[in-house]
Amino acid sequence: MSSVLAAFREAYANALRLHLDSPSQNTLAEGYELGRRALVEGVSILDLTEHHFRLLDREDILDTEAALEFLLQTLAALDVATRGFLDSTRSYELQRLRAEDLADRDAFRTALVESLQDGFFVADARGTLTEVNSAFGALTGYGPDAVPYTLPHPWTLPEDGEYPDLGTEAARFVLPIRHRDGRQLWLAVSTSSVVKPENEERVYVGTIRDVTSEHDAQARDQAVSRLATAVGAATSVVEVLSVGLEELRRAIGAETAVVSVWPNRQGPPDLYVSGPVAGSMNGSGSATGESEAVSRQVLDARARALLDRVRTRPGRAVFAIPEGTASSEGLVAPLGEAADAGLWLRFATPRVISAADRALFSLLVGHLSLAVQRARNFDQARATSLTLQRAMLGPIELPPRFSVHYEPALPPLEIGGDWYDVVRLRDGTIGIVVGDCVGRGLSAAVVMGQLRTAARALLLRGAGPAQLLAELDTVAARIPGAMCTTVCAAVLDPARGTLRYSSAGHMPPVLSEPDTKGQLLEGGRAVPLATFDPPSRPEATTVLAPGSTLVLFTDGLVEQRGIDIDIRFDELADELSGAAPYLPREVADAVLSRLRPVGGYDDDVAMVVYRQPPRPLHVDVQAEPPCLAGVRRALTTWLAAAAVPHELAADLVAAANEACSNSVEHAYRNGSSGRVALTAECTMDRVVIEVSDTGAWRPQPEDPGHRGRGIAMMRALSDELTIDHLGVGTRVRMIAQLPAVSVTPAGRV
Repeated sequence: MSSVLAAFREAYANALRLHLDSPSQNTLAEGYELGRRALVEGVSILDLTEHHFRLLDREDILDTEAALEFLLQTLAALDVATRGFLDSTRSYELQRLRAEDLADRDAFRTALVESLQDGFFVADARGTLTEVNSAFGALTGYGPDAVPYTLPHPWTLPEDGEYPDLGTEAARFVLPIRHRDGRQLWLAVSTSSVVKPENEERVYVGTIRDVTSEHDAQARDQAVSRLATAVGAATSVVEVLSVGLEELRRAIGAETAVVSVWPNRQGPPDLYVSGPVAGSMNGSGSATGESEAVSRQVLDARARALLDRVRTRPGRAVFAIPEGTASSEGLVAPLGEAADAGLWLRFATPRVISAADRALFSLLVGHLSLAVQRARNFDQARATSLTLQRAMLGPIELPPRFSVHYEPALPPLEIGGDWYDVVRLRDGTIGIVVGDCVGRGLSAAVVMGQLRTAARALLLRGAGPAQLLAELDTVAARIPGAMCTTVCAAVLDPARGTLRYSSAGHMPPVLSEPDTKGQLLEGGRAVPLATFDPPSRPEATTVLAPGSTLVLFTDGLVEQRGIDIDIRFDELADELSGAAPYLPREVADAVLSRLRPVGGYDDDVAMVVYRQPPRPLHVDVQAEPPCLAGVRRALTTWLAAAAVPHELAADLVAAANEACSNSVEHAYRNGSSGRVALTAECTMDRVVIEVSDTGAWRPQPEDPGHRGRGIAMMRALSDELTIDHLGVGTRVRMIAQLPAVSVTPAGRV
């Protein structure tokens, strides 16, 4: 027996005796400490138990229950140690079994991931892909052999920043990529974030699926819808190709889109271009494009020949160029069924044309062809309606100082029930009629044509405004649809400056003196035509101040939904307050621009603008060169107020300036001071300008040299030139005939 065991046995015997003599928690605690000592000193449970029972036999201990309690307390520490050992052993065994199981599971997971048809990837929080499966490599061209894939990923499109990269966000989205072989694909991505328990690192796992066909189908439908919407509101070939080519080029991804249209077999084609045009440029043509330079250029001979050939190809067909190659520079297709238009789409770089691409191109070209054909039908209908409207709207040429405007509310046919008429009468007066039939479109235009013809005949017969409306009552009562037509009839006397007018329920004319807000002429009012049988139609007379502006119009100009008509009248009157320095045509444009609603006029608009001749101009200045600038400015302003066209006004200013310069330079050669005077006055049809001085007349030399061409220039710039130098001073008289105002077929000047 070792000394350690002997010492332990003696200590145990002493502690047991103390416990048997006086059992307590302290003595039991001593037994527990002996158990811990046994663990340290290597005393086995067997040695301890044997020694305990020998003590009971030798010392004849009767309290066996207390002794057993002490033994168990001593063995408690040993039991705890034994349990811990067994738990550790069991834990080790479990860890070993788990490791073996994980190895089997990794193999199973790898097999499972590789069997997926969808691409699978694992990425860290920085977006680096650390694991991908074979399906991922098949979809992108980048397989598991080359992992990791860091940002930017090799399949990312550099120009696309709309979508997140793989492994940077837990979400579902569709991502465009560039396959390793150069194809562009669309992938549906589904990712989830996971936190590793060992280091709390966030990683992303996800799958990818090829949805290129679904995306192409949706993009094809959207492109067709956008093109159809873009050209849906266009009503002419120019409008269709202006918006259609831009949308077509964007949908297909072409750099340039060109349409060549042959109006006839003899002439060159008209070109419509969207996007930059490369190659040699020459010739002329019409185009729509990104810059003014492009709009003045046409394609080179190769491109023209290409478009000339394709227009005769079978309809609704798309051909890649050059033919028979793997990648194409562009596409060509015929437009329409008349073999007179061809389309060319050019790519920035050659590309492969897939079956889906051809389907998209065919759909888009088909829609554009239909839009072009529809626009041609509209153009034919417009030409017919313009011819009809031209025949109905009155004279092709108006007297000077007049302007007319007709704007329909039903484009593109441009025909309606509003009308105007301006008629020269034998006594020098001018008859004016503005009317508005009930309804719109062709039916209203038919009524309008009959009433306009009747009104013109009554004016030419000498009927005054009130008489004209009274007799139109009888005419309107016999025309279906003419009831409630409103008419304003007037007879203008430019020489006396008076206006007689009568209104059958029509909008009152507006008269504005120079620099004065317009006033409504509300006299002579009665009910519309063929509504009641009034005893007589009233008539009113007003004086037209020199330089004043008169506007007659239909209700479409001032009526607007949701706005009080008095407000619109006030806007019209305010606009006319500054009308004096402008030509009647410019006044009409300004009025229409200011009163035009955002969405356009709700009703047809017919308008007549007239300028009463201004007071004669008198300018008297010192016969010195610096004073001539003031003379030119005064004459220019007066000619504008007299509604003299700009080109004729410039000629008259130049001629008058030459006459004044001659007076300044030659009339006072002896050094004496003098003056030069200019007067200008106008009648309905002509302008008379006189320049006079009190100096001496200088005869024109036989050889005037490089100078002395002033008289010839004045004679060329005026219709009649008279020079009177008899008596005191010289008087130069220049007369210019005012041209008639031409009216376009649409009723605009």
